[in-house]
Amino acid sequence: MNDERWNMVKHIGIIAVSSEGAALCYRTIFREAFAVMGKFVHPEVSLHTHSLNHYMNCIEDNDWDGVASLMVSSAKKLSAAGADFAICPDNTVHRAFEKVQSRSPIPLISITETVASECKSKGYKKVGVLGTKYTMQGPTYRNALSKLEIDAIVPDKEDQEKINSIIFDKLVPGKIAGFPSKDIIKIIQKLKKSGCDAVILGCTEIPLVVNATNSPLPVIDSTRLLAKKALEHSLGPALKS
Repeated sequence: MNDERWNMVKHIGIIAVSSEGAALCYRTIFREAFAVMGKFVHPEVSLHTHSLNHYMNCIEDNDWDGVASLMVSSAKKLSAAGADFAICPDNTVHRAFEKVQSRSPIPLISITETVASECKSKGYKKVGVLGTKYTMQGPTYRNALSKLEIDAIVPDKEDQEKINSIIFDKLVPGKIAGFPSKDIIKIIQKLKKSGCDAVILGCTEIPLVVNATNSPLPVIDSTRLLAKKALEHSLGPALKS
């Protein structure tokens, strides 16, 4: 518990957007840290979020500069709190990631690049992408995966609307207790029939109801992957010493 190496770990900042996804990422950082660092030992972690309403107003108006400004504002507050770098456990807003990266006072780790790298390491060639309609219809995952020669497949428009409704009406507000995941599972089954090797849970709330046990395809959990990547980055200097 008094291992001197842990004095070298980096302070993690979290640019939060939706509460449930950010909370899952936050909890995962601590659980993974305890396993590596020892009982009750973890890096410093700071979290900041603007009202989700501010983000949604910008997203619905296709105002990605506005989304970027909110994220940069959080990054500045996290930097002032002492964070050495930051993550953003929200796939939808990553459409503005490059705009944020160039203006952030601290380095940022991309959730989409983290996920794409995981798909590459697993040898996947064709993966399904689930998320909000903004994520499924947008270029973020398609671009990140295509750079690694991986095809991104999204559900048809009807299933996209169904997933989007589940996310915003049930998962984001935290109406998860007793949630029937059968509709999402049916959509994953269709992706499997289309030849997908795996499915990206590209909304940080989806892993709360879909996992390796109930999914017809191997899952790429964007939320937990980002948390693990943040911890790995935080511990880097300590593990190299």
